[in-house]
Amino acid sequence: MPPARPTIDPRWADLIAAGQIRFAVFPPQYGKDADGALIGPWIEVMRALAIHVGVPATFAELANPDRLVESLAAGSCDVGSLGFDPARTAGVGGFSPSFMQVEYSYLVPADSAIRTITDADQPAIRIATVRQHASTLTLVRMLKHATLVDADGPDEAFELLRAGRVDAWASIRPALVDHGRRLPGARVLAESYGANRPALVVPKGHAARLAAISEFIAEAKASGLLRRIIERVGQPGTQPAVPFGTHD
Repeated sequence: MPPARPTIDPRWADLIAAGQIRFAVFPPQYGKDADGALIGPWIEVMRALAIHVGVPATFAELANPDRLVESLAAGSCDVGSLGFDPARTAGVGGFSPSFMQVEYSYLVPADSAIRTITDADQPAIRIATVRQHASTLTLVRMLKHATLVDADGPDEAFELLRAGRVDAWASIRPALVDHGRRLPGARVLAESYGANRPALVVPKGHAARLAAISEFIAEAKASGLLRRIIERVGQPGTQPAVPFGTHD
């Protein structure tokens, strides 16, 4: 008798029928190699999920988290990634467990007197942030004195710092380290003010897909796949997610 065909998980049936998973990403969730291909731990986790399902991964590069949520709602993408934050729960169909954690910190110019997170929370300090990024949502709840200056993306936030219009830029450590190479003498603070805990998100009405994705994340953690991805990519301040709250 011919070998039995593997049973297709019905929770993936629509994606298998479509022949792809359409992922949406925004800076700084990805970088690009010399050939222009997307790289980074977010991208590798998404590719691993596509391999698990058995279909190709395609990527839409969006400007910011708001555009990602809009893309999910419009049916233009199937899966995205957001750091879990209570302010975001209404816009998506749910969050998987976190698959890694990435430290938040500050990038400051060479002559800055800011050495610690506390130093940055002073009345005269201006901090560049990217609108609706998880690093910004966290900072809004923490700061008591400093002033936030919104930017539309990481490149714009960096330019505010380089032009001297702000005293620091707050973001995830890998983005700060990468951009800091373009500003002589710039420093990323050793301290962090928390961590982004990215999860995969789905459109509303796709609870079965979310459950299947959550199982994939759990298996990838248990097998060591997520740790191997993070170690291979080697971004500073990035590590596998540790249990924290109800989304791990």
